[in-house]
Amino acid sequence: QTRITRLGLWGLTMFTGIISAVGKIVQLEEKQGDKRLSIDTGNLSLDDVCLGDSIACNGVCLTAVEITEQGFIADVSLETLSLTTIGNWGIGSPINLEKAMQASDRFGGHIVSGHVDGIGEVVSLHEDARSWRFCIKAPANLAKYIAQKGSITVDGTSLTVNAVNGSEFELN
Repeated sequence: QTRITRLGLWGLTMFTGIISAVGKIVQLEEKQGDKRLSIDTGNLSLDDVCLGDSIACNGVCLTAVEITEQGFIADVSLETLSLTTIGNWGIGSPINLEKAMQASDRFGGHIVSGHVDGIGEVVSLHEDARSWRFCIKAPANLAKYIAQKGSITVDGTSLTVNAVNGSEFELN
């Protein structure tokens, strides 16, 4: 017999959307439709990261299946490939990185799960004082969940929504 433990609805891995470092893809391997990524974490120390820990890569919660001298290796499932831009990443692609929060960490940004709901499309971009203002079109099935002054994560960066107009939203 196999024992099955019922898992809670909400996972315990959380992020803040505050990027700690920018790494890069150093190896990419197709694995029967899935992908295996080797990520150089640059100046992000992995001294406190263990096998099986989660690291947000452009906002996507990936599990470290191996720790290397330069970073870590993660497997990416078909489900994750279908909801993210990971399929477009190549050797040298820059990746925003954030280690999962510990219970004693400060919330420097917003509460972020690392579970990606869909891919948006940048509609416009223009300078706005000392920052850039983006207009992004969300998939129709997600648009109803985006609220003015709510938080949203774009490529792992936690941001505040300035305005919402149908399926399009703006942020700086």
